[in-house]
Amino acid sequence: MTDIILLEGGTGQELLNRSANKTPRHWSAEYLLTEPDLVRAVHRDYIAAGARVITVNAYSASFTRMALLGEEDRVPELQRLAWELAHAARDDAGAAGHGVAIAGCLPPLNGTYRPDRVRQFEENLAEYRRLVALQAPHVDLFRCETLSSADEGRAAAMAAAETGLPVWVSWTLDDAGGTALRSGETIAEAHAALAGLTVSAVLANCTAPEAISSAMPELVATGLPTGGYANGFMPIPRTFMPGKTLEQVAVRQDLNPAAYARIAMEWVARGATIVGGCCETGPSHIAKLGTDLLAAGHRIVGIHGG
Repeated sequence: MTDIILLEGGTGQELLNRSANKTPRHWSAEYLLTEPDLVRAVHRDYIAAGARVITVNAYSASFTRMALLGEEDRVPELQRLAWELAHAARDDAGAAGHGVAIAGCLPPLNGTYRPDRVRQFEENLAEYRRLVALQAPHVDLFRCETLSSADEGRAAAMAAAETGLPVWVSWTLDDAGGTALRSGETIAEAHAALAGLTVSAVLANCTAPEAISSAMPELVATGLPTGGYANGFMPIPRTFMPGKTLEQVAVRQDLNPAAYARIAMEWVARGATIVGGCCETGPSHIAKLGTDLLAAGHRIVGIHGG
């Protein structure tokens, strides 16, 4: 029997799928302003499905992203709404919410999946510190996620680690093989970039689930708790333009909850202890994965065990 931390599935795509608004100007942060009850419901549904960690809906609520819209001054408001709604959902869940951790979100700052757009380390570090300051009093850990280069990951992890809260670093990998980041750096090289920082776990996310299976031995080799949460997209094009996901990426039709859970169970067999889902996985995927984990004799726990 292994203790497994079960994460939620994707939030941004789940909001998009449920909302009538299919062209949100602020991407997932749009729904904080226009449909806060929907954001709250998505968090609550993941808790009901068995997730022991939910992440604030702040992926697109960064200073860089909002500056593109001329609304950088709205970031504090968006960040506040993100953590307030996560807390409200946990409260709504009653007994099911006991022990559920709320994770802060430190995303890529200048475009997802594009290591060529990663800015200089000091510039990234400065913005991550601003985001951390807004989130840290209200979260239990930080998820530095969907990071495509070692340098980007080090900047996010350094800012998060300065709080003393647990820090998880999650890389987005080459969909074709899974043994390297989208930058081409190996997992070992990316992990070496975190030297000297207090990191509690390393993961892979927003990557094809099969690629995460291939990467799991190298993630486990870091010696830290390891995990994955995959997307349900077809391979991401190297020319992906941030902000135009629907126009550029097709959704796979072969990853229903049972199929997804089968692959995620492979990660557990290879040493993963933190599993969940990313874009195009929903509460039904998490519920099925939780059922399969329990059926296999594993125990689903929170970040502090139990």
